[in-house]
Formats: sequence, structure tokens, C-alpha cells
Amino acid sequence: MHPNVERVAGALREHGATGEIIELPEAAPTAKAAAAQVGCEVGAIANSLIFDADGAPLLVLTSGAHRVDTAKAAALVGAAKVRRATPEFVRAATGQAIGGVAPVGHPAPVRTLVDLWLDKYDRVWAAGGITHTVFPTSFAELVRITGGEPADVGVDE
Repeated sequence: MHPNVERVAGALREHGATGEIIELPEAAPTAKAAAAQVGCEVGAIANSLIFDADGAPLLVLTSGAHRVDTAKAAALVGAAKVRRATPEFVRAATGQAIGGVAPVGHPAPVRTLVDLWLDKYDRVWAAGGITHTVFPTSFAELVRITGGEPADVGVDE
């Protein structure tokens, strides 16, 4: 098992999460690719996106049906500017690469916003630490295991 997946699995167990990480047949670096492989609507994919909020990492778990409204995110966290993070910034904050960032299993806690849109689904799917892994969860569980703040952060695609 990849070290990132081991860390995420350990964090899921530690937080009492109910879903187990599964390995996908192909990499799923996008919500559309993940949805096709697990057989769900793209909106039920919880994209884990790291942003640079005035130099601090901000994890936004958003529905695959949305883009993140960075102005909304900035207002919610009191940042002057929220922008897409560089791959190096993402790896430093999470220990994981873009396309496979999980909501947990990071070297240190990351402030997290959880898109309210995800609450429309009984089951959502989140990345498991690499692009070939996902795990089933729920909106309520994502909020609980990440210590995240439920938030309206999306802009329809």
C-alpha cells in the first residue's frame, strides 16, 4: 500500500470513519473520472482542493459539480486573497499530490471548508491519498473527520 494511502487509512480509523479506501482500476485525477469509475453523479465527488489563503493552506472540499468561488472562500476565512495553490504548496501542506489529495492524513491540520452541496447526497466519494484511491463517506462525516466548516463555496460549472 502506498504510504499516502496508509496515512489516510490510519486517519480514517482514528476518526472513526465508516468507509474503507478502495483502489480504482485507473487513475481518477478529476471528479468526472472518479464518478465514472465509482458509478455516481459527478456532484457526489468531494474534490479536495488546496488553496493559498494569505499564505496559509485552506482545504475546500467541494462538489465535483462546482468550481470554488474564491471570493466566497476568502470572506468565510477572513483572508484578503484566496488563490489556487502551486503543486509544491499542496504537497507541503498535505504530503500528497494534486489529483489525489485526501481530506485527512496531512502532516498537520489544515483549515477546511466543506461545500453544503455535498449534503444533497447520502454517499459522497473522496480521494484516498493518491489518484487511484477513493473512499465513501457522507457530508456529516466529512465535516466531523476534518473539523471542517460547512459552507456555501461553489459556483456552478
